[in-house]
Amino acid sequence: MTIENYSSVYILTDKNVAPFWLPEVCHWLNCPDAIEIVIKEGEEQKNLQTVQRIWKTLMKHHADRHSLLINLGGGVICDLGGFAASTFMRGIDFINVPTTLLAMVDASIGGKTGIDFGGCKNQIGTFAQPKEICCFPTTLMTLPQREILSGLAEMMKYGFIADAELLKVDLDNFEDYISRCADIKKRIVADDPQEHGQRKVLNFGHTLGHAFESFSLTTDSPLRHGEAVALGMWCALWLSVQQCGLDETILHDYERKLPMLLREAEIAMNEQDIDAIMTYLIHDKKNFGDQIRFVLLEAVNKPLIDQQVPENLIRESVMELLKVVE
Repeated sequence: MTIENYSSVYILTDKNVAPFWLPEVCHWLNCPDAIEIVIKEGEEQKNLQTVQRIWKTLMKHHADRHSLLINLGGGVICDLGGFAASTFMRGIDFINVPTTLLAMVDASIGGKTGIDFGGCKNQIGTFAQPKEICCFPTTLMTLPQREILSGLAEMMKYGFIADAELLKVDLDNFEDYISRCADIKKRIVADDPQEHGQRKVLNFGHTLGHAFESFSLTTDSPLRHGEAVALGMWCALWLSVQQCGLDETILHDYERKLPMLLREAEIAMNEQDIDAIMTYLIHDKKNFGDQIRFVLLEAVNKPLIDQQVPENLIRESVMELLKVVE
């Protein structure tokens, strides 16, 4: 990519990332005159108000359809910036520069953009592919361990749906598997860019995972995305045992890894919260009418999409999960 071909360049990032990597990325991408848009960090910023702030900054500096937005940060920045770029003047180019492990293996890839709305995650969004994804693994050096652990959960997801070798991922070897995960997602997305079919396998663990994450944002102990997905994958595996004949040892093997993935998470959920959690499932994008649909497993690397699960069984899975993480 030649940055010089754009009429103007903007960099969206957050207050955590900016002090460490904003000057370096401007140097690496040769855009010293880029206009900076620095927002607060966190999922709470992924809303329409923040998008409006980005649009207003672009308009203030006379951005046009030949401008470029660089999204420098984790999943929130990639989702948010991609959405702002894909809707400004009906779409301007953007590139993603992921700085978290989770963003490197998942959020920056695939062309899904979005913001949270009405208390639900990623309710508003577009399909828009970045012009490029630029990964600088050096940025992982400044990540808190909790962010690394969050990324490990997404990496394990690929182990369940596509490559069993990735179920071995841990804090000591994760860097060896980053490109492997990214290649899996790129391949799946290339075959089904707008999620009409097999791309849905990437949602393994995310149906209840998004519900857990959305609920946690109403508490004093919000979960990281990967932590919520880690919980959602346990439920999906439990449901797979009950409904699809998955070997129960796979569930138990994963259960032994949960303490690592949730090492720095506080699980602020109990049985009294299940009704509230279930309300978030009603708005899940994978639903068909009032049918709640999951990605489940027949076996490792044999995912089943569009699996309808009765509400009573979903509730039971959450109750069983709470016994495991209490």
